[in-house]
Amino acid sequence: MKAKKIITIIFTVLASAMVIFSGILKLTGRADLVAALTKVGVADYIIYLGIMEIGFTALFIYPKTMKIGFILLCCYFAGALATELSHGTPFNALTPMILIWIAAFLRDKFIFLPSVDIKARNEDKLV
Repeated sequence: MKAKKIITIIFTVLASAMVIFSGILKLTGRADLVAALTKVGVADYIIYLGIMEIGFTALFIYPKTMKIGFILLCCYFAGALATELSHGTPFNALTPMILIWIAAFLRDKFIFLPSVDIKARNEDKLV
């Protein structure tokens, strides 16, 4: 059980750190990032995108708001991925999205398996 907890923490920290670092880079206005976002037409919104990344990640990290943070991060990165697909740029949004999904599954697998009965969920929390 201890190994699962360590792996969960590692994936959560890795995913969260990537997204927070990306948000900080957007807030500081790093030149190459501004150029890339200008190319896809969202340069006017860089500050808002950085704030959203950091805010959504904060919700994801906090256990009581993890589910809403997960949903918001998935929506954010799905939009980023759609933008990357439509503009022929590298799929930079795919890596943090995958890490967020793994971390969310490890933290609460019932996000993905809602049909599991309540008794199994309660038994899992007791372990």
